[in-house]
Amino acid sequence: MEAAGSSSSRPPKRRRPGLRPSAPLEVAGARTPYMPSLCTNSKNPSTKCYGDRFIPDRSAMDMDMAYYLLTEPKKGKENEAVVSPAKEAYRRLLAEKLLGSRTRILAFRNKPPEPEGMLPQILFETPTSSQTKPTKQRRKIPQFAERTLDAPGVVDDYYLNVLDWGSKNVVSVALENTLYLWNASDSSTSELVTVDADYGPITSVSWACEGQHIAVGLNSSDIQLWDTSSNRMLRTLRGVHESRVGSLAWNSSILTTGGMDGKIVNNDVRMRSHMVQTYRGHEAEVCALLWNKNEKELLSACGFVQKPLTLWKYPSMVKLAELEGHTSRVLCLAQNPDGSTVASVAADETLRFWNVFGTSEAPKPAAKTVHTGMFSFSHIR
Repeated sequence: MEAAGSSSSRPPKRRRPGLRPSAPLEVAGARTPYMPSLCTNSKNPSTKCYGDRFIPDRSAMDMDMAYYLLTEPKKGKENEAVVSPAKEAYRRLLAEKLLGSRTRILAFRNKPPEPEGMLPQILFETPTSSQTKPTKQRRKIPQFAERTLDAPGVVDDYYLNVLDWGSKNVVSVALENTLYLWNASDSSTSELVTVDADYGPITSVSWACEGQHIAVGLNSSDIQLWDTSSNRMLRTLRGVHESRVGSLAWNSSILTTGGMDGKIVNNDVRMRSHMVQTYRGHEAEVCALLWNKNEKELLSACGFVQKPLTLWKYPSMVKLAELEGHTSRVLCLAQNPDGSTVASVAADETLRFWNVFGTSEAPKPAAKTVHTGMFSFSHIR
């Protein structure tokens, strides 16, 4: 009785807080300790849960964007230096507004709530001054010639260049053995020279850079240099080519000639021995094309009557316009000093003027240099 009474008077054992009683057949040490909820109030369903510093919050993650960032191809990284700054700024602004800025693969906290009553502003920011560009108006390309002149006796050979437009707005055109000058400012016409039949016909003409002297290539392989202000011949270049001279081009005092023999020769007109360089890379006669001085455009003429003149966009080579008017194939082209108007002469014996290229928006200022003339005695070596 005394033993029983002593055992009944012992106080009951207290349970340690946070531990549940062991379940039957449970492995020792496998009991899960108590962990408080990461939610601020589990009874409120609208309350958001915040992640731990090691456990990300899946509800705050953009899984599609995270997958894209992990599997993003790197082939476009090599060409990032080629992209212009304006395109790169636009790409970053577009990605920031549509995809979100600084998107993380693992989100350990929720995004701050957006202010109520605010509309999403997507690409409505005012662009910076570096991105603003004036809207360029599309010019109207005329489909017909602005002016037409008669050109009887023009040689029907598209290997020849019998038309050129000088810097003083004077057009030179060779009709068989005679070279005519047409002033585009006052529409006056004059005759410069008529060569003998043994030397003709005239196969090429080219104005010098200052617009006063002109080079005339002949079928006899001779090249004549003329002063148009005094209507006198300055000198004749002989022995440059073995056959007719079909193309001429000036670079300061250097006259480059191309002949039917396939040679390209640089001639310094200030020197007695004028031939300074000779190239023999061509096997056929040397020809040319005409480029726009103000835009990336190319005007071409083919040997067919149906589509004599075609305007192309470079470098995409998209056809912009087809200029009709000539009834026969176009032989050669020339461009006025400001690059807006093109003159074409064809086998239909007409000379037509096309306002096809348009004027330059910002003309370059002329260099302030004193020109003493290419045939001045100060240049003689």
